[in-house]
Amino acid sequence: METILKTIIMKLNTIKTVGRSDFVNMGPIKLRQPFPTSLIDNIDPFVLLHHYGPYEISADNNPFDLGPHPHRGFEPITFLIQGEQLHRDSLGNESVVKAGDVQWTTAGRGIIHAEGPRKEFVEKGGTLEGIQLWLNLPAEKKMIQPNYQHVSKDEFGVISSEDGKVNIQIIAGNLNETFGSIQTQTSVNAYLINVKEGGSFNIPTNNKHQSMLYLLNGQVLINNSMSLKQNENQLIHFNEDGEGFHIQGKDTSKLLFLSGKPLREPVSSYGPYVMNTQTEILEAMRDYQMGKMGFLANS
Repeated sequence: METILKTIIMKLNTIKTVGRSDFVNMGPIKLRQPFPTSLIDNIDPFVLLHHYGPYEISADNNPFDLGPHPHRGFEPITFLIQGEQLHRDSLGNESVVKAGDVQWTTAGRGIIHAEGPRKEFVEKGGTLEGIQLWLNLPAEKKMIQPNYQHVSKDEFGVISSEDGKVNIQIIAGNLNETFGSIQTQTSVNAYLINVKEGGSFNIPTNNKHQSMLYLLNGQVLINNSMSLKQNENQLIHFNEDGEGFHIQGKDTSKLLFLSGKPLREPVSSYGPYVMNTQTEILEAMRDYQMGKMGFLANS
């Protein structure tokens, strides 16, 4: 369902930090890591953001095939931009995530999952690109039962500017009473924003949230002052002092907006676990080794 909105006048959030999105190596995978970095450790409650691809996948080149691995204490989330991936997990879920789809895993007390391009996709060849986001869970929910949500792109509501040049897909939370299809454990907003050249719009924010904007591709001007452009500045962390931000397209662009109520709790992380203390990390490692997070066979 698409909703058309008029531009409203608002007090703009000032910009707290501007970050790059440089490449890092994760084993055989080269991907962009907007945070954590030396400049931005996290944007509470978000603890990690990876932008992988675009990769040209083929039978001779398939670096993004992640075998079974565990998680505990947070929500690993995938926004698939191009291509397709097969998801399998220890809860018995198996689904093909396609371009525009979102998979939202609540690891809770523990889940094992695997993801990577399907055999058919690899044989045919194609482009794979996506966002991997780690959303922290509060201490009281770190040991809840795990859960998995897969929502296809056509199930998300869309808000558009009057001229149709700015389209906002509501993944989670809400924007002007258009609600996302993802059920969240904490107060979170997640939007995918598509902007055509010349398009402009004021996008409201929740001033009780920490909020950020990440550019996947293209070029935009934010608050009539800060340019986001690939391979230069790609991430903005806003202050909690306004009602929204203004976006103007300088080229056809795609962005991810995230906001969440900060947890303000200690964070202890190691590998695939995000807990509050080092003791809890050691317990997670032990529980995985003892099979308490379930079992998932190699494909």
